[in-house]
Amino acid sequence: MSTKHLNLYFLRHGQTALSRDNMFCGSGTDVPLTDIGHEMAKQFAEMYQHVKWEAIYCSPQTRAAQTASYISKAVYQEPIIREALREIAYGEWEGQTVEEVDQKYHDDYVRWTADPAWNRPSGGGELAVEISDRVMSLIQEIRSAYDTGNILIVAHKATIRVALCQLLGIDVGRFRFRLACSVAGVSVVEFGDHGPYLKTLSERSHLSEELRSLPGT
Repeated sequence: MSTKHLNLYFLRHGQTALSRDNMFCGSGTDVPLTDIGHEMAKQFAEMYQHVKWEAIYCSPQTRAAQTASYISKAVYQEPIIREALREIAYGEWEGQTVEEVDQKYHDDYVRWTADPAWNRPSGGGELAVEISDRVMSLIQEIRSAYDTGNILIVAHKATIRVALCQLLGIDVGRFRFRLACSVAGVSVVEFGDHGPYLKTLSERSHLSEELRSLPGT
């Protein structure tokens, strides 16, 4: 593709056991990819290895690092690890289902669902505005380093959705209800003459039809 503008590719990691079962899996839960998740990462690399990447940025968490490893090896480019790309901290909700959290922490869960920008998950979880601050700081760093070209950012569901909301002028407190972010999905933002422009959202044509049709992905 043309590199007239700076293009940020936000890639969510492949499937994990917790993403498959729709459980809270944040920065406090460092799970690996499933076999299916590894296959998703492999298929992404096969499709996107021909893109000229200026840099690959990656969350330090295992599921993201494993996902990035396939494209990194394919293009002989080491990922740049950044703490800013870690997933939201879910506090005491880590590793639990939505139903469990709703039952045990009902009032906190209701407040968080209504506005996660200013209401924390129980036990010191992270606000969406705090995610926005750390991710936007990294994006500014990237934009200062690169005027044009393609940058790959391998991260997580909440982190990516919050970043996209902030870039597109959407209230970050609505990140759970405005933007899709499927496992192994790619969202592309172009920084053009009029600011950030969303070119694709959670696109997964690089995956086989079988992988795209799996439940919980």
